[in-house]
Amino acid sequence: MQRRSLLTHLAAGAASLALPALAQTDRRIVLGQSAPLTGPAAQLGIQFQQGAKLAFSMANARGGVNGRSVELRTLDDGYEPARCQANTQTLLGEDALALFGYIGTPTSLAALPLATAAKIPFIAPFTGAQALREPFNRFAFHVRASYYDETARIVNQVTQVGMKRVAVFHQNDSYGQAGLDGVTRALKALQLEVLATATVERNSVDVAAAVAGILKSKPEAVVQVSAYKSCAAFVRAARAAGYAGQFYNVSFVGTQALADELGAEARGVVVSQVMPYPFAPLIALTNEFIAAANAAQPKVALNYSTIEGFIAARVVLEGLRRAGATPTPETLITGLEAMQNFNTGGFFVDFNPRKHVGSSFVDLTILDGTGRVRR
Repeated sequence: MQRRSLLTHLAAGAASLALPALAQTDRRIVLGQSAPLTGPAAQLGIQFQQGAKLAFSMANARGGVNGRSVELRTLDDGYEPARCQANTQTLLGEDALALFGYIGTPTSLAALPLATAAKIPFIAPFTGAQALREPFNRFAFHVRASYYDETARIVNQVTQVGMKRVAVFHQNDSYGQAGLDGVTRALKALQLEVLATATVERNSVDVAAAVAGILKSKPEAVVQVSAYKSCAAFVRAARAAGYAGQFYNVSFVGTQALADELGAEARGVVVSQVMPYPFAPLIALTNEFIAAANAAQPKVALNYSTIEGFIAARVVLEGLRRAGATPTPETLITGLEAMQNFNTGGFFVDFNPRKHVGSSFVDLTILDGTGRVRR
């Protein structure tokens, strides 16, 4: 049976079948990515892709990895799971060595079973959802911290300054539920409960009912777990209604995209981060990132999404280097698992054969009214 038709069969439900591990047969290494390049979450996909391509271009200019160039092949899914699933079938049918840099929880959840059935590595998804981390999956490798890590840090900050009335505004899907679960879990450890919740549909900015419902409960802080357009819409509507409390967001919101959407109204909004501060050369990694981004034609914007793509690409490049001259999915897995406490230049990624979550790093930042991010 041809590989493409077999994958089509897998997508129809025969997840118990598996494909043979195929090596790259020419001098290219193809990595497949499904990401939103259009729609309300487009900036997340575009920025991550720009950062990743920056790192891959640098590697290719130096001769590639073990003499092979790396190609990132990206298909637009609009942040919709069904489109992502179809894209994944296409990419696997084109013999991608690995899937890389998928954007979002619902899309990644649609793709990971296909990667697992095909025995293809699924590397550095842009999501912190626990459902992609547990139970352990030997084909999934996570570079970023989890939403549990992020929400624990947010709740710790909220309660340290004396706030206890915490509401959650979240996307009505697996991503939003993952964030809500994290906040609930962190509050429960402090013998507190979520005050109120409200939802918004994915790829929608219809937040009027959510704003009315949450403000009725008089929260001191609102934790937002959605994409940047709906979070910005919620902040604007809540402030217009007279709300003077604090807004917190997890990293997936897209920090720069949120700041751009809100403009001057971004002032005081807090965002948790799972990557190092990308705007100043505070560590060797950010020094290299900033220099490369400024030298690129056209220039690559400095923000948390582009540096995440850059770091994720650096991780997969190191895994490929360790995979040998003729990489296969299995040798790439072995190469990644050998990256124990790997230093990317001040940001550490720690994998081993039983641990595929590489980082638990979380920082908190605050936006000002000029679009800047403050630590």
